[in-house]
Amino acid sequence: MVAVMHLRTIAVMPEDAKSERPTRTELTLDEIAELLPGTGEIMASVGQCWWKCAYAARGGNWPLAAYFVRRVRSLQRKLAVVRPKYSGDLAAFEEQHIAPALAACDAGDLAGFDRAFAAATDKANELHVKWAKPYIRWTLPDEPPRDLELGPA
Repeated sequence: MVAVMHLRTIAVMPEDAKSERPTRTELTLDEIAELLPGTGEIMASVGQCWWKCAYAARGGNWPLAAYFVRRVRSLQRKLAVVRPKYSGDLAAFEEQHIAPALAACDAGDLAGFDRAFAAATDKANELHVKWAKPYIRWTLPDEPPRDLELGPA
């Protein structure tokens, strides 16, 4: 038997293990759906983006603020696909709340952004109640995120 050293793991691997492909099982659509991120994972990402867009706007970094508003929009569109029961509310939220926040970013309008952000946050919390999750009440953290430069671009 010839042994081959796998450089990433520094493990000794027999030659036949290196060349054999694992047998792949066909997955059903239901099995694939089970692998998709759930509402909690998607909404945790939404919360991170929403937090970052607020502080980017407050810092005058309008391109970054707009980027994070678009990320929220994208994540919520994905949620509408994987959890269609929310699709109507998410479409209305996009039109009534995401679009004004994005327009304020595009205009560099902090007062308009703050109004849109507050209205969107209030509506999101109302939707949590509507969908039997009253214990989820999003609030803007007191501290800005530390992983990004939030000042003017």
